[in-house]
Amino acid sequence: MGYELQAVIAGDELLRAASRGVAGARVVPLRQGLSLMPMTDEVFGAVTDGSAVRALGFWKLPGGFEISLARWSAAGPVAYVEAEYFGGVGEQRAAVWADGALAVGPLDVPARKWMVRAVSPISQALQQLGVKRSLGGDEFEALGLGRHRNADDWMSSSTS
Repeated sequence: MGYELQAVIAGDELLRAASRGVAGARVVPLRQGLSLMPMTDEVFGAVTDGSAVRALGFWKLPGGFEISLARWSAAGPVAYVEAEYFGGVGEQRAAVWADGALAVGPLDVPARKWMVRAVSPISQALQQLGVKRSLGGDEFEALGLGRHRNADDWMSSSTS
């Protein structure tokens, strides 16, 4: 079975307020005071401005949505993340907006931390949101991002 994630991650209050007017948006509480908004087809349609998809090299970042993410980030850092895996092989991409502008990324190649282990793009973005990893784990695991395999699973555990 594969794993797929396209989502906005930010502080719970920030994300709830920012997504309030977005048709189809659902906010899923994570750990450490953060929440996730899955990028479903309905949300995609609600936030796109109709310009070219693949903004900043992402697979499913709606055209023009990076402007909204920048605006949302005036209230606190906001990450947009994508991951796709099947059979242990896959890719990740992430970016973080803060203070009204793109602050980190887009990240798509794991960087080395202390030259010992790779740090995934999503974990690097989560570090910017203040996520603390547990001993032997990474930020991705610390938030529980592996508990659902796709947007439908995340949506079924969400609140509107």
